Amino acid sequence: MHEQDHSYKLLFSHASMVADLLRGFVHEAWVTELDWATLEKVNHSFISDDLREREDDVIWRVRWANEWIYIYILLEFQSTVDPFMAVRILTYVGLLYQDLIKQQQLTAQDKLPPVFPLVLYNGRSRWSAARNISELIQASPGGLEKYRPQLEYLLVDEGGFSELELVPLHNLVAALFRLENSRTAVDIQRVLTHLLEWLQTPEQNELRRDFTTWLRRVILPRRLPHVYLPELNELQEMRNMLAETVQQWYAEAEAQGLQQGIQKGIQQGMQQGIQQGLQQGMQTGQLKGEQSLFQYQLQAKFGQLAPEVEERIQALNPEALLRCAKRLLTAVTLDEVFQEED
Repeated sequence: MHEQDHSYKLLFSHASMVADLLRGFVHEAWVTELDWATLEKVNHSFISDDLREREDDVIWRVRWANEWIYIYILLEFQSTVDPFMAVRILTYVGLLYQDLIKQQQLTAQDKLPPVFPLVLYNGRSRWSAARNISELIQASPGGLEKYRPQLEYLLVDEGGFSELELVPLHNLVAALFRLENSRTAVDIQRVLTHLLEWLQTPEQNELRRDFTTWLRRVILPRRLPHVYLPELNELQEMRNMLAETVQQWYAEAEAQGLQQGIQKGIQQGMQQGIQQGLQQGMQTGQLKGEQSLFQYQLQAKFGQLAPEVEERIQALNPEALLRCAKRLLTAVTLDEVFQEED
């Protein structure tokens, strides 16, 4: 969790990540009026009255509309459900206001700036805690109700978004969520292809390195615990390493498929006669193994295959199978793979 929290703080220390978080996942009218050119990180260390120091996660501010008003965006990273998160948020907002007053950034005539509390949650279970402090306070009798505080935070629950929702978004934070939800090296490769397209300018070099560090230290050890991970500093190096890993898996799958096919062929041959069975079985087994490997490669590139596609693969003879395998290298769609076999 320490590596995860540290990596997230690094990633969201980049203005482009914060901007994409707001643009892609905060669907409120005020976001459209922000001046993104003024987005800047605020480094604060809050000291409460009892002198207990607390470092906040990430705080940014940005100019809103045409007025000299700054909205402070407090990001709180969370990997477990905290039933009293609303209390923590209330405390953080109060400390932020207290700090602004102590730093003499406000006069007696000024009003306190708006604060937008956002909790970014990446735990396995879905978030279930109260989002408004008022929900945690017992109902009050008589006139006490008006003294109950009201403060709500926005929750962004990474696991609550499906792949279908995230894929269409040209958004760095959506790519982050997809990597969090990835299960295989092939899934990670797909997202890295997009990130390499989006992070090409020299100004984004540091963000690319931070993504690479997070992948190497947090994501890949979870997804590929038995794969050696060298020291990598660039996303392109990371993508190349994953491509080599996947190719190795394909080779192993091919060898396993051929072995299974030959074994099955021998068993069929024994029923029909040792000599004839071995000859036919070896040929049939090899074809079955090659068909299994080809099906595995199609799934890796295009996802789960429909039953009719699997039946089509099993119907291919060796010559047709070879032609389809060659077209797979450059095909963008399944139809292109089979186009000359129709």
